[in-house]
Amino acid sequence: MAWDPAQYLMFESERARPFHDLVHRVDVDAPKRVVDLGCGPGNVTATLLDRWPAATVQGIDSSPEMIAKAAQLAGPRLSFAVGGIEAWQPDGPVDVIVSNAALQWVPTHAQLLLRWMSALSEGGALAFQVPSNVDSGAARAFRAVAARPRWADRLAPVAAAWGPSQSGGVLSGEDYVDLLGGAGHRVDAWLTTYFHVLPGEDPVLEWFSGTGLRPFLDALAPADHGEFRAEVAAQLREAYPPRDYGTVLPFRRLFVIAYRDVGGGPA
Repeated sequence: MAWDPAQYLMFESERARPFHDLVHRVDVDAPKRVVDLGCGPGNVTATLLDRWPAATVQGIDSSPEMIAKAAQLAGPRLSFAVGGIEAWQPDGPVDVIVSNAALQWVPTHAQLLLRWMSALSEGGALAFQVPSNVDSGAARAFRAVAARPRWADRLAPVAAAWGPSQSGGVLSGEDYVDLLGGAGHRVDAWLTTYFHVLPGEDPVLEWFSGTGLRPFLDALAPADHGEFRAEVAAQLREAYPPRDYGTVLPFRRLFVIAYRDVGGGPA
């Protein structure tokens, strides 16, 4: 799946806020090595240099387009590399692992969490955030359009990932706490709903054009993109009616921070 950094950054401030809310709650003093898994265009990864001034920071992303954009920010303490989250293996201890709105694209990520915890130094933290919107108005809009006869034969597998029983492998907050806490790690988890007020025409369509709409478009021929987008836009306008001051997009996100305690946990 090809990613468009410019489209993703259209709502840069709104997308960055959950990242900052996540990392500023991480209680690790003076980490030396920080890794951002699924770093995207690197704009928020670069802010980790100020969050932890003694750290070297590396961003990893599977998208060459995103890493090409991120590489413009690289410096003595900040580097970027193309790589899949599933295959990432640290070459030494890591003090903080961050992943912001990326793990939902890795259906098997829950199987990787304990492996990543073992890569942390003692007292280190794994901090991640994932969308928790499987039955949102946008998800229902995507499913409704994808189920129409014009699209169903090509989009049924993609639409299934937006169903209430499927969520890109994203677990409930309780399940993440059980998985990580049951392995002996201290866990801090919470849900937040952001109410973004978006400007412009069809802003919710533009928002998801940088993320959730992409798998649908990838399954269609380019000649069909305009028609499909127009149908989705009409559904989204019903789900998120524009106001005089903008369009309100409620967006719920799940945050999890787990701290490695080598000496703790079940016997």
